[in-house]
Order: sequence, then structure tokens, then C-alpha cells
Amino acid sequence: MLSQPPTAGSSQPPTAGSSQPPTAGSPQPPTARTLAEMTGLTPLSEIVNSQNPHAVYSELRARWGQVAPVELMPGVNGWLVLGHAEICQVARNERLFSHDPRMWREYTSGVIPPDAPLAALLSPLENAVYADGEKHRRLRAPVEEGFDGLDEHRLRRTTEHICLGLVDGFSMRGEADLVTEYSAAIPMLVMLSLLGVSAEDREKLRGTLLAGIESYFADDSMRRMLVELLRQRRAQPRDDLTSVLVRHPGLRGDDEVLHAMMMIIGMGYEVTGVWIAMALRLMLTDRRFTARLRGGRLGIDEALDEVLWRDPPIANMIGRYAAVDCELAGQPISRGDAVILSFAAGNADFRVRTNDPWLEIGNRAYLSFSAGSHACPAQRAARLIARIAVETALYSLDDVSVAVPVERLTFTPSLWNRHLTALPVRFTPAQAAHR
Repeated sequence: MLSQPPTAGSSQPPTAGSSQPPTAGSPQPPTARTLAEMTGLTPLSEIVNSQNPHAVYSELRARWGQVAPVELMPGVNGWLVLGHAEICQVARNERLFSHDPRMWREYTSGVIPPDAPLAALLSPLENAVYADGEKHRRLRAPVEEGFDGLDEHRLRRTTEHICLGLVDGFSMRGEADLVTEYSAAIPMLVMLSLLGVSAEDREKLRGTLLAGIESYFADDSMRRMLVELLRQRRAQPRDDLTSVLVRHPGLRGDDEVLHAMMMIIGMGYEVTGVWIAMALRLMLTDRRFTARLRGGRLGIDEALDEVLWRDPPIANMIGRYAAVDCELAGQPISRGDAVILSFAAGNADFRVRTNDPWLEIGNRAYLSFSAGSHACPAQRAARLIARIAVETALYSLDDVSVAVPVERLTFTPSLWNRHLTALPVRFTPAQAAHR
């Protein structure tokens, strides 16, 4: 249970998790008093891009316990939360751990240059991602209500149409890359469609958004197009998410509506695409799932859950900053420290999971959608989109198989995601009309 911030005269910091004194052989607290004083820490990039990241998480846990200091970039450190319970404690207590990057000491002091990969994720927008408390609830409610009110039959038809259209683009070749030509594009195109963006404008934006997260935030043509769309819907509402947003009393003015639209696109931009690609990889290479195509036991939903457990689309999530001096799992957290939630490590916590995948069927206690008030508001829609995307690829491409040995598949370097660079496949060429 979390304690309250200290009162005047108190000498003890608030506790955000178990802080029992270490016993013989247990991980010891760091000898340095602050993150800035620590050197020789494990770079977060090396963990995510390791051939076996879970082995590195285990080493960190053995050395530091459930919260470990890591290097985010040269000269910039942060706390990596490894434990399932500890991640939940951070995610559910915004009084101690704020979502506003302006609370981060290194960000406000200018230590992180504007062109650093970290900087692209730290520009606080007027949306629910960067807000706490009442403001967060006000900005999140329109997005949450929009997804809760989605017609699932319509979402299914839209997703199937987009997936089949992409498959049609390569079905006659007999080979394709199911990342760049398929999984990376699907969630983005679906979200744009739900917002009411025309097919022509969706295609214009596709190249920009697939170029990378920096292009997503920086592209002015997308911003201009979205502003024009929201103004059209304010004048003449239709049955789409943009109309829900412009009519919602929780959003005050066009800027907040625009940022909510960008938040929705961002939710589908990369994370769901990674989920689709990793599930396709599993279905096509793991014998427990490949047998399903021939009448075996495990199917697409089990593959989707397996990915969320073992290779969550967001391995590590930055976005929590200590608002006060406190203590988390025995580690002293200083006000202004960055706290990174390691969903991949938390999902492997022995306290919530076994090592037997057969016993884990149906277990959905994973943290891949985060926890607390900032948990993903589109989980139901994301699963439906991912399931249809995997299903369409598997059953539209005859005799599909991965074109290279599974050990040769590579991942795009990232601090946050285990993102397949490519998933090359071969299949029997066929015209779209055969479906």
C-alpha cells in the first residue's frame, strides 16, 4: 500500500512499494545518492535490442531488486521498474509519479538535445497522455467514450476492407514483407478511417507516418488536414470519431480536439502494428501455433496473448516522473527522476506467471496495455483490429511461410519496442478475385 507524502518535520520519504530491509544475499540499494551520480549503468537500448532481453532483466533484478537504475542515453539515467506489483503501484499513483515531462529534471534543464530520440516523445501536448488528475479525466473521457461507442460490426468491415486491400497489392507476387507492406500500415489506416479521413487523404498520410515517429509529430501537412477535418465536422457532424470529439463538452476548443485526434492516431500508429507483426511471426514459426492452421489447438487469440506476455509491443514505457522524494521497492527516488515502466520485465515476474505457456492459456494479467487511469482506452478495438489483420493474412495467402530462418529475423533498434524490421514471406501467387 502506498503511503502519503511526508508531513512537515517528517524525515522519512513516502513509500511506493515494499521497502523491507534487505536480508543476507538480497539485492542491495545503490551506494550513490542520486541517479546523476551513478556511472557504468546498463544502457536501456542494449536491453531492448538484446537477443535475450529477459536474461538482462533477470540480471538487473538480481543486482538491484525490482527497481534498477539504467542509462537512457549518455549522461542521462532513469529508474527501470521491473516488478509487476511495483509497475502497478507507479501507474496507479499519479500524486507521486506525474505524466508531465516538465517534471523531469533532465528535460527541463536542457540536458536532452532537441534532436535526441528521447526528445520526440517528450513534447507535452494538450492531450490525456501528458495530463494528471482532473485534467486527465476531462481529456480522456471523449476518447474513451468514442471507442466505447464504436460499432464493432462496422469496425470489422473497415478493418477487413483495409487488410484485403493491402493483401491485394502483393498477392500476385508470391512474396511480401508483412511488416512494411502490411502490419505497420493497418492500425494507422483504420484509425484514420474511424476519424473520418477520406481514403485519398489516408493514402497521402501513409508514407509520412510510416517514415517514423519523428515524422508523425513533425509533419505539418497532417496537422493541416486534421484541422480542416475537425472544422468540417464542427459545421456538419457525421458518424465518426472526429464528430464525437468536436461535440464533446470535455474538449475546450480546436487545439484540444486536434490533440485528441493525434492521440488516437498515435495509439494505432506503431503499437498495434508491432502486435500484429509479432503475432504473425508466432503463428508462422512456432510449432504450437503453426499446427493450428492444420487443425491444432492454439489459435490467433492465444497467439495475441502470447505476444502481450512475452514480447509486448511496448517493452518499456517512459512517461512517469517523480513529483516528490519517495521510495520504491527499497530504492530512493528523488523528485524529478524519470521512472520507466518495463512491461516486458513485469510480465515475466514469477509472482504473476509461470514458465509453462500451456498453463498460461487464458491468463490476461499482463501489463501490456498499462494499468491505472492511463491504461489504453482502446483495448477492445485494438484486439479486434489485430485479430482480423492476422486472420486475413493467414487465410488469404495460400501456403504462406516465412522466407528466412526465424533466427535471421531482426528488430529495429529502439529504447521502447521489440519491433520486427521485416517479416519476409512466400506464398502461392493468386489474384485477389479468388477470395
